[in-house]
Amino acid sequence: MGFFNFCCSMQEMLVSIVIPVFNSSETIRNVVCDCIAKFCGIYELEVILVNDCSTDKSHDVCKSLCDDFSETVKYLKLAKNFGEHNAVMAGLNFAKGDYIVTMDDDGQNPPSEALKLVLKAVDSQADVVFSKYSSKKHSPARNFMSKINDMVASVMLKKPRGLYLSSFRVISKKVVHEVIKYDLPFPYIDGLILRASSNIATELSIHEPRSHGKSGYTLRKLLKLWLNMFTSFSILPLRIATVVGMLFSVFGFAFGIFTIFERILNPNLPVGWTTIAVLISFLGGVQLVALGVVGEYIGRIFLGANKQPQFIIEHKRNVEDGKL
Repeated sequence: MGFFNFCCSMQEMLVSIVIPVFNSSETIRNVVCDCIAKFCGIYELEVILVNDCSTDKSHDVCKSLCDDFSETVKYLKLAKNFGEHNAVMAGLNFAKGDYIVTMDDDGQNPPSEALKLVLKAVDSQADVVFSKYSSKKHSPARNFMSKINDMVASVMLKKPRGLYLSSFRVISKKVVHEVIKYDLPFPYIDGLILRASSNIATELSIHEPRSHGKSGYTLRKLLKLWLNMFTSFSILPLRIATVVGMLFSVFGFAFGIFTIFERILNPNLPVGWTTIAVLISFLGGVQLVALGVVGEYIGRIFLGANKQPQFIIEHKRNVEDGKL
């Protein structure tokens, strides 16, 4: 009887899969169909596709999937390209599952692995389960950027040692409710998760090679993501600028004392214009960097105060009016 009740509760539990879609008309149908096949008979399922203003035929493919699986597939099309994390936030706002999976649209996250993450979350009662890879099928440059991102997150977000932050994850409804309270235009979902819960687990997952196209993450987009991490969830850059400024102030004072004594001891010493020029250029650069950091914070405060939207939904299908 206990096993029967457990099986019934599994089937009654709703799992939402949020997939940000960007120029994936060649892959998204297979991903959705595989998700439905893997979760069928195990959990109730809803798949939320969020089209981040793709320039290919992704819009038509997503609408077709909504027609083919009207009870399962929901669709949101954003009015412009807001970025992956904003697109995921849009999906999370409409997800109604007890657990919510976030995964990529390119087939590199197999649906069978998504099911494994959900089972790990249910079994361990973890609020969040991140995937962890023994090897990733990204380019060497992308893998290097991921390692840099991981090191920066450890410093900026106080990420637990050994935890790998991945976009392929399972989040409980409780944590999603906390995450979507953030309504500013610069979300960094891993930062929001770490702010909401420390009950986090990991699960070893397979990372498949990309079957079509190439990654949409350019260096510019990665830098933008890092800026979101720096300025939305930590004041450490401001503190670093303050400490650097104080150190150079002390250095400047000491150098001034040294120059005065040197001039007294050797009155014939010519004025060192080269030293002065180098110091002015260097200290001027430090000051401009510090002003840039402060300006980035002020600019984000300004945009937030002016209610810049986190996302704008242009079209939706199979989605009830109103957010979660």
